Amino acid sequence: MPFNSFENYPMSWRPELDKDGGCLYRTLAGQLERDIAAGVLKPGTRLPPQRELADFLDVNLSTVSKAFRLCAQNGLLSSRVGSGTYVAYDALTSKRLLPAHRGIDIVDMGATVPGASGSDMVMALLKEMLGESGVDRLLGYHLPEEHIWQKEVAVSLMARCGHHTDRERILFANGGQNALVGVLAALFKRGETLAVDGHTFPGVKSAAGMLGIRLEPLPQDDGGTDPHALELACRNKKIAGIYVISACHNPTTITMPQGRRRELAQVARQYGCLVIEDGTYQPLAGDTTPVSVSDYAPESSIYIASLSKSVAPGLRMAYLSVPPQHKAAVSDALYTINASVAPMMAELSARIIASGRFEAILENHIERVALRNALVDRWLPNDRCLGGGTDIIRWLLLPAKFTGTAFERLALSQGVRIYAAEKFTVGKTPPAHAVRLSICAPQDPEELGRGLEVIARLIG
Repeated sequence: MPFNSFENYPMSWRPELDKDGGCLYRTLAGQLERDIAAGVLKPGTRLPPQRELADFLDVNLSTVSKAFRLCAQNGLLSSRVGSGTYVAYDALTSKRLLPAHRGIDIVDMGATVPGASGSDMVMALLKEMLGESGVDRLLGYHLPEEHIWQKEVAVSLMARCGHHTDRERILFANGGQNALVGVLAALFKRGETLAVDGHTFPGVKSAAGMLGIRLEPLPQDDGGTDPHALELACRNKKIAGIYVISACHNPTTITMPQGRRRELAQVARQYGCLVIEDGTYQPLAGDTTPVSVSDYAPESSIYIASLSKSVAPGLRMAYLSVPPQHKAAVSDALYTINASVAPMMAELSARIIASGRFEAILENHIERVALRNALVDRWLPNDRCLGGGTDIIRWLLLPAKFTGTAFERLALSQGVRIYAAEKFTVGKTPPAHAVRLSICAPQDPEELGRGLEVIARLIG
């Protein structure tokens, strides 16, 4: 449609698009950024509908859609369902402005996110909750009696994860990472030693470093943490506790078989070693749910279950099952570090589980993850790309010519963000020639496919 036909049309933004400037959607995104920075578009401004803007500029609708999506990914735009697209209120202070190397779109396969398959159900439940009378009580403090049914819900969630407990042991925290920090702060003294896998979740590394807790790396085999290595460490060093991820280990994707869980618990009990079991990924493991490590050592184990990986990343809710002798100390630590949970978050999370929506979200999510894993298997060799099925991460073993760090940099230069094994190593553990792939981070299978194509080409 000719440009002049819109002269009298009430549009909030009339960009002048240089169609000889290369990639059109990136040119349009750059113009949008410059107009925001210059104050031409102020925070809160509603942008023209995408189809209307495409007609105005005489370009394909996909050009405008991709430009808006790129700007949204970088914190410049926000969308409201049924209302349109707006300039974000924090756009002027965003640290995620469009990158200087504008010729490359980054396929982000770094952060571990579960995808958005449950967002609609969560939003529907939140709207129901906010429409009820007396909802203003959720803006205050929790009353003790209001915790009871929510703790029963936590018990049911843990049972689904293979851990069996009772409501008297349950504590709440605003996310699994904060739960872990609270446990370490409460039960470990500066200078004490926590055993972990040689490649492990970076969050435990940062928490231990902050609190002055030493980490003792243990080797893994195909079954996960080596119980003989734990026994050897306990005999020769003073090991105060062990941190384990029993299902879809981050980053190696290993799920411990039942026998391995029992062996680890037996060693921990024998040497008085506190078990901290991270069950974050257990709900995603499908129908097969082994009994938790903690079930074999209930008086010396703490189990953590959270919802950020199984429901939504922003659902900062974690449940802890804590033995009676440690409960007061952990509760005090969570309060002190301000890791308590807002009543509204606790209520929403409990309703998601109690209403059955949790199961529906998981079923939907697992189906989508299985399709993405099938796509990974088509692009990457199964014997070198560990994990699969319902795992939201994969562990890619690289050819010997690559270190993880070198391959991470190479992939980023080609537009794909992944994380090297070096990010997960502990102490003097030699980093594996490997990288972690987060397969649900890309927005759709097409974007995932583009990233996988690049990685497959690079490994040859």
